[in-house]
Amino acid sequence: MSNRLSQAWCGIDAGKGHHWAAVVDETGTTLWSKKIDNDETAILMALGEILDLADEVRWAVDISGTASALLIALLASHGQQAVYVPGRTVNRMAGAYRGEAKTDARDAYVIAETARHRQDFATIDVPAQLATDLALLTGHRSDLVADRVRMINRLRDVLSGIFPALERAFDYSAHKGALVLLTGYQTPASIRRRGRSRLTAWLAKRGVRGAHAVATTALEASQAQQILLPGEAVAAQIVADLAAQILSLDDRLKGVDRQIRERFRTHPQAEIIESLPGMGPILGAEFVVAAGDLWAYADAGHLASAAGLVPVPRDSGRRIGNLHRPKRYSRRLRRVFYLSAQTSIIREGPNRDFYLKKRGEGCKHVQAVIALARRRASVLWALLRDNRTFTPVAPITRYKDL
Repeated sequence: MSNRLSQAWCGIDAGKGHHWAAVVDETGTTLWSKKIDNDETAILMALGEILDLADEVRWAVDISGTASALLIALLASHGQQAVYVPGRTVNRMAGAYRGEAKTDARDAYVIAETARHRQDFATIDVPAQLATDLALLTGHRSDLVADRVRMINRLRDVLSGIFPALERAFDYSAHKGALVLLTGYQTPASIRRRGRSRLTAWLAKRGVRGAHAVATTALEASQAQQILLPGEAVAAQIVADLAAQILSLDDRLKGVDRQIRERFRTHPQAEIIESLPGMGPILGAEFVVAAGDLWAYADAGHLASAAGLVPVPRDSGRRIGNLHRPKRYSRRLRRVFYLSAQTSIIREGPNRDFYLKKRGEGCKHVQAVIALARRRASVLWALLRDNRTFTPVAPITRYKDL
């Protein structure tokens, strides 16, 4: 093209069904703005048109998840790399431009303009096969866990309406035997009719550990309620169905956990990640997915900052020294470090010693765990840098950690 520019910026408002792309020049003038179906052919056609506009195109996308996966992969295959512009940033920047209407075209333009003015956004890398597999598996596991929590809450709600004593008797989120009991017996009368010995045999036949204790607890609860409540028969069927679904969900979760464990342990540094106390294969997989390319972190501080574990100052006027959690950080990465730190303090060792030291200094539980998580981020980064596993003695003096 005779009027080809040296540089242009393309902002993409990504979506599941389609994207909207807008291209601006160095003055902010719109050069190109169109809707693009989330289809390989449509994206490639748009890609060709946009690349013809300038010698260099800088790409910016507001979604870095599954909705933009095909788009990002096609960009990478043509030697193009996009940056991620968070939705919160787009919303704030939108106020700097005329008009209040919110449309895909306007959002794409704002994304392009934001990328033109700012150079500090993180690049989006196409994940390797292992990272992609772990991302899909851990995401699926999170959905199953959420479904399980919802079902247990629903079960407890229905059961409390017909048999509150039995609802209080067990922790259904952790007691498999109690769920097995509910698949067959949900009302006080049915448990009393069965009796302790036959109920114990029924539970034992279905592989319930401590069947006698479960049967005894259930029978004691049934003795406390003699009245027949309205809707008991229908509610009992619902409880039995929910209990069966939860047990089935538990089997599915075990299968997914096994897949995650096997896939994660093919990672070249899986042994190092798992060697850190409290970091099992599930959290290790979450870490690989959330952290991405570890070489992108210049030092341990950058990794901790990405996890939101490094407070930032918010001073104003004479008010100085105010430190707060940053607004921009990976919540998933923070969760990994927090949960692993919380797990690590259960057993004796340097992690628990550090936690107790912080509590002795006046920190509350959450504050002490976050401080430990910050320290563990430094340790894990150093271990991965040096390609060595964690040991409770040798690395301490070298890294001055834990």
